[in-house]
Amino acid sequence: MKNIRKATIEDKEQLAELFDQYRVFYHKNSDIPSAENFLKERIEKQDSEIYVAETDGILVGFVQLYPLFSSTRMKKYWLLNDLFVNETHRGKGFSKQLIEAAKEVCKSSDACGILLETGKSNDIGNKLYPSCGFELYDEVNFYEWTNK
Repeated sequence: MKNIRKATIEDKEQLAELFDQYRVFYHKNSDIPSAENFLKERIEKQDSEIYVAETDGILVGFVQLYPLFSSTRMKKYWLLNDLFVNETHRGKGFSKQLIEAAKEVCKSSDACGILLETGKSNDIGNKLYPSCGFELYDEVNFYEWTNK
């Protein structure tokens, strides 16, 4: 049975394993204990919204949103920072369900929208997001400064 729900502290072990798979997908070193601590902190401090996809009691995916604010719109914005479904459960609609949960967070918080970033080479994501109503916004340049 499929279920999308808000993550709880009780999910941290299974969620950390998924989060670790997500990070490894993005070429980071595996570190499940740090992933568990990071997620525990996000949940306890309530500084992100995390929803999980569950089937038969096993977590198979998640979406994590961080709050931002739009000064020009004077409203909250959400950053869809993380979306991941375990590869054995892809193609079953979990990603779309998780995105729908993110949209509900946006609506219920009276936010003006959801932003996300994905790599140009992410063929799956670049098909998924437009199919879920996201529009490619190419009117601005995206810059990054990192504190290395």
